[in-house]
Amino acid sequence: MTTQANNGVAVVKPGQTYQGKQGFTYGSGASSETVGANQVCMNILPMPAGAVAKAHYHQGIETIAYMLEGECIVHYGDQLEHQVLVRQGEQCFVAADVPHAPGNQSGSPCTWIVVHSSGSDQDGIVLLPKLDEELAARLAAD
Repeated sequence: MTTQANNGVAVVKPGQTYQGKQGFTYGSGASSETVGANQVCMNILPMPAGAVAKAHYHQGIETIAYMLEGECIVHYGDQLEHQVLVRQGEQCFVAADVPHAPGNQSGSPCTWIVVHSSGSDQDGIVLLPKLDEELAARLAAD
């Protein structure tokens, strides 16, 4: 459902969802698809316990994610060799072109508010299936 901005202002009502390339169902927020945004978007990402995003990066696009509730590990780096734990109330910045894959290993669901420096969070996504395999093997070994 598209709700274009009227005179430069629009409200996105809850309940709209879409399937992202990263493997999750997102709650639609302000974006090019819903309000005609050009340079920024914000969406809701609920992650069930045990869920891991497909490894990816956003080509030329920065990301800021706020942990609304719960906690989640963000695996990042050229081989996803680094990780950071993001807890409720914390924000995580991911620079453009940095491979990453959030993984909810907490045992409870978590919810992110995700902002990208593009009109759509699906812009510029490059999936990295080889890193998915490597991360799955590492997580299975833990």
